[in-house]
Amino acid sequence: MHGTPHIVGDVMTRSAVTVRRATSFTDIVRIMRDQHVSALPVLGGGRRVTGIVSATDLLPKQAFRESPPDHSERLRRLADTTKADGTTAGDLMTSPAITAGPDTTLAEAARTMTQARVKHLPVVDGQGFLVGIVSRADLLKVFLRDDEEIAEEVRREVVSYLFPGPRSSVWVEVHGGIVTVRGRVGDPDLIPAAARLARAVEGVVDVEFAPTEDGGTGRP
Repeated sequence: MHGTPHIVGDVMTRSAVTVRRATSFTDIVRIMRDQHVSALPVLGGGRRVTGIVSATDLLPKQAFRESPPDHSERLRRLADTTKADGTTAGDLMTSPAITAGPDTTLAEAARTMTQARVKHLPVVDGQGFLVGIVSRADLLKVFLRDDEEIAEEVRREVVSYLFPGPRSSVWVEVHGGIVTVRGRVGDPDLIPAAARLARAVEGVVDVEFAPTEDGGTGRP
């Protein structure tokens, strides 16, 4: 019933900029500046990902530059103070890196980022070799889908199944990702289920129903 969901491979950056464990702190900063990126996968043998270093990992160096932490603060903020002493990608990286596969759905990748509180996921194949990198911004690209493309998917994947004729006469409009379903529905009890399915269509921001039975507009 559902259309094929978008996957990480559809939106990832394939030519990911990378560093090695021995890459120096200064070179990491320079690469981030020159390449306009804020996270770099760290590669070990071949193109296997051993970790990821982000701008967040570099900040402790600046945070403790003027006033080194005392013993109690060093113990309390062990992870930050350890990174503040780091001089190479191997010292600074988060390892093991949290990764995704190219076939991971965007919803799954978004859940992983949210739960792990990370902004980037290296994308690896079945052998752990790097094939790209995906960011939070990449996952949001789905909300730039054309309104008519979204409307057609809602008609095909939701309306045609739950509200077939002749008892129903339903049409779908989409503006700015907001789906409005209007008309006569054969079984109003199915409206909440239809709303859930419509919200699952990628690119949908919100769903509103305006059935002719009660003339009202709601957000099931």
